Amino acid sequence: MTQVNAPTDGVAVTAIGVALIRERESRGPDRLYDDPFAAAFVDAARRDFARTEEGSARWERVVTLAEQFFAGRSVGVRLVDDRVSEAVAAGCRQVVLLGAGLDTRAYRMGLPGDVTVYELDLPELFAFKEPVLGAVGATSTAQRHILPIDLSTDWAVPLGERGFRADLPTHWIDEGALPYLRPEDHLRAVATLTALSAPGSRFGLSRFAIDPDAPPYAELRRLVAGDSDARTPPLDAGRPGEQWLVEHGWRTEFRAWDDMIVPLGRAVAVNNPNVGVVLAERV
Repeated sequence: MTQVNAPTDGVAVTAIGVALIRERESRGPDRLYDDPFAAAFVDAARRDFARTEEGSARWERVVTLAEQFFAGRSVGVRLVDDRVSEAVAAGCRQVVLLGAGLDTRAYRMGLPGDVTVYELDLPELFAFKEPVLGAVGATSTAQRHILPIDLSTDWAVPLGERGFRADLPTHWIDEGALPYLRPEDHLRAVATLTALSAPGSRFGLSRFAIDPDAPPYAELRRLVAGDSDARTPPLDAGRPGEQWLVEHGWRTEFRAWDDMIVPLGRAVAVNNPNVGVVLAERV
């Protein structure tokens, strides 16, 4: 395979961890989904990290973190898959991934050919992702466009230049990228997608209850920061919540995590009725 440069720090490194999670889930006999491309990302990243002793050590840290987050994060991937399927069945023909990472839904979910998937993420992420997909001959079933762009910048115009239509219902996906932005940029991103959402568009806003200083989360911050700056992420002040969505033309419904996972048969209950997802539909 052609030499590629895997992201070893910054928020893009989290995509490597999620690929490890998807690869592990796909090997299981009772798997919740099958991602046949995750192994290619994992193999390419492992080789790239192994080029230096420091990189090898960081790889082991990424693997350890992926194992610690596996149970809940893998279920989360399946829940997002289900929401994509629901949105497409309801008529959404545009899917936009904000912080797409190494996502392969355009390839692995059998989406119809009249669905267009837009993937937004950092340039260095796509510099790794596209050569790997090309090397394994991946072919998407849906139409797919990538936008190598920082989500803290103005991405509405470039999205339109790729063919996005604000008059069509869109399913927006954020699997954790937006909270890495500064609160004002997070709010601007949600305001942008709101302005671009035709009636019937869908969006999900997660509600968590975590201890940011717990060892796995502290280690995740260190990896993302390249061990140079492991500050606690900003508080929720200034970030959009359910009330913001309601005030800006979304109809919302809250689904508790424990209720959503029952059909999946995985022991990942959190026993907190306030943890879950605010599902929003544009009216």
